[in-house]
Amino acid sequence: MSVEQTQFEQTTLGRGMLNITKQVNALIYDSLLTKGICHLFIQHTSASLIICENADPDVRVDLEAFMESIAPDGSPMFCHDTEGPDDMPAHIRTVITNVSLSIPFSESQLLLGTWQGICLWEHRIHPHTRKVIVTLHGE
Repeated sequence: MSVEQTQFEQTTLGRGMLNITKQVNALIYDSLLTKGICHLFIQHTSASLIICENADPDVRVDLEAFMESIAPDGSPMFCHDTEGPDDMPAHIRTVITNVSLSIPFSESQLLLGTWQGICLWEHRIHPHTRKVIVTLHGE
């Protein structure tokens, strides 16, 4: 069993999802490992990683609408607003989603289902540069 670790940065456009599946698959392919587990970890408290439907963009619109309903920007229920009205809502969104994912791979490709893709979900209104650590355990 071999372990390889790397990281990449992804600049976001502000709140929304970016599909990073191709980037992760490219890292697996470049590693020369053929099967194992890919572990992803985002080093932030206001962005997350999710596995999501990757064909119909309405899914991402609906997920954003749901998050807005439970963690609205500028809500008077939040006292933490050091970085603006989206500060605490972004932290809540991260806590109820994921900062890490583990996905098996075989033949140097992620074993995702037909409609699954990995998304980096930016929860802040403004653009940010996010760091994702990729750890591959495999052979």
